[in-house]
Amino acid sequence: MTGWINGIGWVTAAGCNCGRKTEEQPLLPGTLEIPKRKQVFEKPDMRFGRLDEFSRIGLAAIAFCLRDAGEETWSEKRPIGIVAASRYGCLQTDIAYLQTMLPENGKLASPNLFAYTLANSFLGEAALRFGLTGQTLVINQDDEKGLSAIHYALEELAWSEQQAILTGICDLNPPQELSPENEYPGSLFFLLGREPSSSLPSYGKLELTGGEIFFSGARVADFRSLVAKCLVVGV
Repeated sequence: MTGWINGIGWVTAAGCNCGRKTEEQPLLPGTLEIPKRKQVFEKPDMRFGRLDEFSRIGLAAIAFCLRDAGEETWSEKRPIGIVAASRYGCLQTDIAYLQTMLPENGKLASPNLFAYTLANSFLGEAALRFGLTGQTLVINQDDEKGLSAIHYALEELAWSEQQAILTGICDLNPPQELSPENEYPGSLFFLLGREPSSSLPSYGKLELTGGEIFFSGARVADFRSLVAKCLVVGV
C-alpha cells in the first residue's frame, strides 16, 4: 500500500504555515493560538468566523495543505477524502454548549455551538469549500506513534477509487486537568496522492508494509519524525 506526500499544512503552537516554506518542526509544545480569517483566507468569510475553535484549526490546516500542494483552487469536484485523528475531538465545544444549556432549563442553548458538537463537522466544511467528494471521517487517536490516521489513509487509497486523501491530526490544547506529556496541540495534514504531483515536487513516497510505515524506504518512528523528514526534503 503506497501513497505520495504531495502537500503539508498546519496550525500549531509554531503558527500557520505550509511545508514548502520552512524546514522548522511545527509540532511543538506550547499554547495554540486560534487563527483569524486573515491568516488563512484573503477574502472576507463569515462562515469561517462562525466555526468553533476545533473546526477552525482543522479547516485552516487543510487549506494550507492543499495550498502547499497547488490544489486549493478547483473548478470541478474531486474524489479526495479526509481521514483525521484526534484524542479529544470537539470536547471543548461540547462543554461550551452544555454550559449554554444549564441556565433556564435549556432555553438559552446555543444553536451555533450545537452545529459543531460532532468532531467531524469541519470535514463537511472542508468538503464544501474545496470541492471534495471522497469519504471523510475522524478516528480516535489512541496510539503513541500518532500514525493511525496515516495507516487508514493508505488503506483507503489502496481499496477505494479516491485519487487522494487528506490525512493528519487535529486537537486543541489538552484539558488542564489531564496535563499529558509529549503532546503537541494543533492540526497538521498531509495530502497523500496515488501518484507524485505533476505540478510540484513530491515530498516522497509512503509505504505500508507488515503494519509498519516507511518513508522513502526508511521506517517511520512516529508522526512527528515523519513531519521532520518531509520538511528537510521540501525546502
